[in-house]
Amino acid sequence: MTGVPALVIVGGGPRGTGVIERIAANATELYGDRPLDIHLVDPYPPGGGRIWRQDQSPLLWMNSMAEDVTMFTDDTVPLDGPVSPGPALHTWAADVREGRTAVGADPGILDEIHRLGGQDFPSRRLQSAYLRWVYERALAALPPGITVREHTGRAVRLSGPRGGRQQVWIQGRDEPLTAELVVLTVGHLDARPDAGQQELTAFAARHRLVHLPPDFTADTDLGALRAGEPVLVRGFGLAFIDLMVLLTEGRGGRHEEGTYIPSGREPVLYVGSRRGVPYRSKIGYPWDGERPPLPHHFGPDRAAEILARPGTPDFHRDLWPLITRELGHAHYHRLFTAHPERTAMARGDFEEKYAVAAPGSPELAALVASAVPDPADRLDLDALDRPLDGVRHASYDALQEALRAHVTADLERRHDPRHSPDLAVFLGLLSVYGQVTGLGDIGERWHGFFSYLASGPPGPRLHQLLALSRAGVVRFLGAGMTVETDEERGVFRARSATVPGAYTEARALVEARLPDPSLRSTRSALLSGLYADGAAATDTGLLSVDPADGRILGRDGRAHPRRFALGPYTTARSSGAFTRPRTGGPAFRQNDATARAALAFLRDPSCRDRPTT
Repeated sequence: MTGVPALVIVGGGPRGTGVIERIAANATELYGDRPLDIHLVDPYPPGGGRIWRQDQSPLLWMNSMAEDVTMFTDDTVPLDGPVSPGPALHTWAADVREGRTAVGADPGILDEIHRLGGQDFPSRRLQSAYLRWVYERALAALPPGITVREHTGRAVRLSGPRGGRQQVWIQGRDEPLTAELVVLTVGHLDARPDAGQQELTAFAARHRLVHLPPDFTADTDLGALRAGEPVLVRGFGLAFIDLMVLLTEGRGGRHEEGTYIPSGREPVLYVGSRRGVPYRSKIGYPWDGERPPLPHHFGPDRAAEILARPGTPDFHRDLWPLITRELGHAHYHRLFTAHPERTAMARGDFEEKYAVAAPGSPELAALVASAVPDPADRLDLDALDRPLDGVRHASYDALQEALRAHVTADLERRHDPRHSPDLAVFLGLLSVYGQVTGLGDIGERWHGFFSYLASGPPGPRLHQLLALSRAGVVRFLGAGMTVETDEERGVFRARSATVPGAYTEARALVEARLPDPSLRSTRSALLSGLYADGAAATDTGLLSVDPADGRILGRDGRAHPRRFALGPYTTARSSGAFTRPRTGGPAFRQNDATARAALAFLRDPSCRDRPTT
């Protein structure tokens, strides 16, 4: 032992990088010139980590424009530490082009940097280069006494008493890392299949079929999906888009002026989901003019009030009315300020009546109808969320035409600034996410709704989807998709509510989604071990943490003084480890709180090894 305090960060992706950046920002105030060893543990290179690593297909894009990606704080982020501004992705790329910033990257990435505009959708490999640069900048900003030691490996166990040093065991090593504090920023989790997935895998094995369970698409072996053969795909979100790209362009096909030219190596993808439609397109125009004041109806005071109530918040009773009111406020504020000619009431009168009308009530519906003549200008969250509810088609062929029309209409609207209230709703969604991150496990309804409306694919990807549909490489199955197994015929069979009585058979099934972030089913020995040792988890399996600073909670309700966790597998999950500039950055706020709590603990030698209750 050197006597120098130590901190272990498990996970070197953007979340771990963000914690180091916040340690650098807060160290002078909270830690002075004291020495500290930070140990960073990850089997993947720091900065990008697993999800954003450079070693993946250049065909895979981010689903955000370059100007909408930053790893740096600004004055919209509510934090106790100092703001440390830095360039968004597109500005960083311009700095590289102009020679103001040096970056080590292969020629393909450098070429993309030189072609990148603010409204382009970068590859994930380019984002990896940006994240690596952010990581190296964070290291350079650390005071001289703080060092970072990188450990390439997988952390498999965390042990140690509440009142003493912690041990982090790395796979294949005999001796653990020993530290005063541990911060877990492990990102998305792999999972053991649940009972339903196990049954499907066993059925596939019996009949020599292919079943690919939920996984990160870039890590999935797609070689078993044969050219020309039908493949059932369950899931229509971003994992499907990645799958679509890798099985078409990734197999030599190409897009030319709205037409897909196949290579002949593609399978035929039959895709469906609960909604039966792809996520809504990313909005393709910039904001201008007055922004809606956010948060307005659902701010920190309301979130604190909900948190203070006994018991776990009920999403539909406690949160959904506030969410709908906030999104409606954003929508109609924009409509009245940017498009007043499409309204029939004074803005002040509308806002006064809107503030007291109950969400979903006949009074609110009547108010909106009288103030907004065109139904296309009204916000209907149910219709947005479930566009195929109650829709029926006589055949799958009829469904193809109808769904292409749906995607085309969505693309046109999301790229037309005349519908800029849609962008205001997006800002409202980000504002709401900033409030719900401290409310614990509120269920999947919110996260799925947010992803569907705010985190959809780039517009060009949906144009490619339309071309693939016209070419017959993608076929739509509809909403309420279910999968059955036929032991006699040895096939998977898919049905949907949209085309009653019809079905599609295939010898391959792909679950196009990430695994659920549950401690009870994770393949992570580190996290499953924590759960076995007494860490608290919610009914859905999220790791329970103190929303104030990310300390891990035990099943006895006490926060562990030496263990922290941040990320999508915790009850303080946020919308992402990086965000759009000037939108509050909930993850940045969490990183700051954790970094400050860690530095304050490490600063006082008298409490580092004192038993805690």
